[in-house]
Amino acid sequence: MLTKNPKIPDSAGPRLLADIGGTNARFALETTNHRFEAITVLPCNAYPDLQAAITAYLAREEVKALCQQAVQHAAIAIANPVEGDVISMTNHHWAFSIEALRQACGFQNLVVVNDFTALAMALPHLAEHEKLQVGGGQAQAQRAIGLIGPGTGLGVSGIIPSGSHWIPLCSEGGHVSFSPADDTEIEILRYARKEYAHVSAERLISGMGLEIMYRALSHMDQISNPEDMNAADITRLALDGSCPVCVRTVEYFCAMLGTIAGNLAMTLGATGGVYIGGGIVPRLGEFFNTSAFRQRFEAKGRFATYLAQVPTFLITAEYPAFLGVSAILTERLSVVADSAAHLIDA
Repeated sequence: MLTKNPKIPDSAGPRLLADIGGTNARFALETTNHRFEAITVLPCNAYPDLQAAITAYLAREEVKALCQQAVQHAAIAIANPVEGDVISMTNHHWAFSIEALRQACGFQNLVVVNDFTALAMALPHLAEHEKLQVGGGQAQAQRAIGLIGPGTGLGVSGIIPSGSHWIPLCSEGGHVSFSPADDTEIEILRYARKEYAHVSAERLISGMGLEIMYRALSHMDQISNPEDMNAADITRLALDGSCPVCVRTVEYFCAMLGTIAGNLAMTLGATGGVYIGGGIVPRLGEFFNTSAFRQRFEAKGRFATYLAQVPTFLITAEYPAFLGVSAILTERLSVVADSAAHLIDA
């Protein structure tokens, strides 16, 4: 899909944007270009389906005050593969037909895309204060850009330039085979293989990966009965330094992420930079900045000099997916308008 970002016609009225995860549904109205208002986070479990959540959002007083007419255009980013018309969420019970949802909500146009496709399309629109460079390097203009984001899983994507447009990549790069970089990581891999025949990057560089690594490192330290901790506990105790095993777990997490991000940069030739999203890394703060992430990103032998020139950025924008779905919706409406114009001319 190609994307450009002309101004939103004032006559179109506010556009509904949404970012749907397994836990929360985030909504906003885009009233003018990249101006997101009435931002609201609704718990998915509070609604029987997505239509009910959309209806509840549109019924809010602050939303109705911004809408002088019914919303005509909407775009949804969802943490799920988007293939065809029917969406069945893998991490929540919601399932729906895109076309049926469009009709039920009365939208003229409804676009539904994968959340990492939306996040990738947000990258060219991030302001300087919405990203933080980690390490050195200088982005080259009009070159491929990589995206990686550990959270519940490990999202991977990127964008390729095509003239004044960007083409997003639909990738399952999080499921590539994990490759250890030292003896400790070899032992972590051996431990994980007791549970999984195929240990992907996502198995270790994700929330569940933090938990697996914590158990593996506890086993290696011969801790007979390690505490049963989830990813949030491990991260919290690592940041306050109160648990040495948790500290080592998060240190290895950051280093492993550096290796995979470097692989992505090499695979895409992403001299436009590699961006880090997802729910975990932004919470690490200075721990991540001083970690081995950047060192491991560049640790590619003969290509270390090449990677030293590729910048890495942490996405700090609070709702970056809105930027991406806005760009995608704008392109879709542009295509629709061009098609209508051709029909009139014919």
